[in-house]
Amino acid sequence: MMDQDRRAFLAATGTAFAALLASGCAARSLAAPAAKSPYGALAPDPAGLLDLPSGFSYRVIARLGDAMTDGGSVPDNADGMGCFDLGDGTLALVRNHELTARQQSGAAPAAGYDRTSAGRVLHGGTTTQVLDAISLATVRQYRSLAGTIRNCAGGTTPWGSWLSCEEDTTRAGRGVERDHGWVFEVPANAPGLVEAVPLTAMGRFNHEAVAVDPATGIVYMTEDRDEGLLYRFVPNEPGKLASGGRLQALAARGLEDSRNWEERRLSPGKSRAVRWIDLDQVDSPEDNLRRRGAAKGATLFARGEGIHMGRHELYFCCTSGGAAGLGQVFRLVPGADRLELFFESLSKERFNYGDNLTVAPNGHLIVCEDQYTAVVDNHLRGIAPDGGVYPLARLRTQTELAGACFSPDGRTLFVNAYSPATTLAITGPWAA
Repeated sequence: MMDQDRRAFLAATGTAFAALLASGCAARSLAAPAAKSPYGALAPDPAGLLDLPSGFSYRVIARLGDAMTDGGSVPDNADGMGCFDLGDGTLALVRNHELTARQQSGAAPAAGYDRTSAGRVLHGGTTTQVLDAISLATVRQYRSLAGTIRNCAGGTTPWGSWLSCEEDTTRAGRGVERDHGWVFEVPANAPGLVEAVPLTAMGRFNHEAVAVDPATGIVYMTEDRDEGLLYRFVPNEPGKLASGGRLQALAARGLEDSRNWEERRLSPGKSRAVRWIDLDQVDSPEDNLRRRGAAKGATLFARGEGIHMGRHELYFCCTSGGAAGLGQVFRLVPGADRLELFFESLSKERFNYGDNLTVAPNGHLIVCEDQYTAVVDNHLRGIAPDGGVYPLARLRTQTELAGACFSPDGRTLFVNAYSPATTLAITGPWAA
């Protein structure tokens, strides 16, 4: 999510994606239109937390410091999140906590992947919150992964687990005992802390988010670096990521740089054919996987962040991409192997640093803003199939929105306010 410099400076569904696919993606003008919101204008929140359109409401279901059933408390820096139907009348929210090696939040974990040089288990990881599927009352809440660093985003799998990603490449001996920069798997139905096993074949880099193609089991991954790549992991056994596989990077034909920073190489609505380049030495002790991939012809992306997969296609955000540096959204159709620049922002008032994203039941994208300018003013932005963008919600506190995800029935949107960690459940006429 937020890069370290900015921190220091400012101390779904297959049905919905099928609707987007059916809408077509004709070439659009560079200046995307300001779309009329299907939900109406935002109304000020009397509580001063989240402005929403008329007919929508939210409830806070978790806050920093809330007591959990394992004896701990909800940690801070709530980030990426996934929602699962556990099949017994309950839902599970698996929530990342983007905590550094130095940060402590919540009770000290009993065990985890790694410790500081002083012997303390690292506080980063995930919490799981089990909810009644109808009332959304909390049934239980507990840590499910610990000992990791800066668990930023991740993604759900078709087999019922959350892939939690470390956006950190700290080496062993630099205040910690083990290398970092990995993906970890957390089953949604795990009753407590899982054994933290790094999926090393998926590469060591500044991981951001993942999305799994349910047709093939291939995992697509973004990298939060100015000169990041888009990766995919082809597992030896679909659904069994720990069994290894091949790591590859995307190369779009005639497009070595998608960022549009120095010159416009790709316009909204335009697409390129892609191929996939095999990568070696994916444990990357020198943290140079992206550079080695680019040297082989892989396409550069500007801080790849949220990624979401539907039945036919996936979308991913590049937070600082575009001629104005305000963000891009790309569309990739795996079967057709084509990459399209779906949206590029030219106005911070319309769209400013998109990050996590998901899709509404009406087929529109929902994107969490992650901007930390002099006046922090983050929104949930809707993007219509024609690329038109509109405000869907406005956060009134000085932090970012993160982890937007729908309940499997599409009735509730869950989203986090990053810090102080607050998880919200938003209901309303989502299918409008």
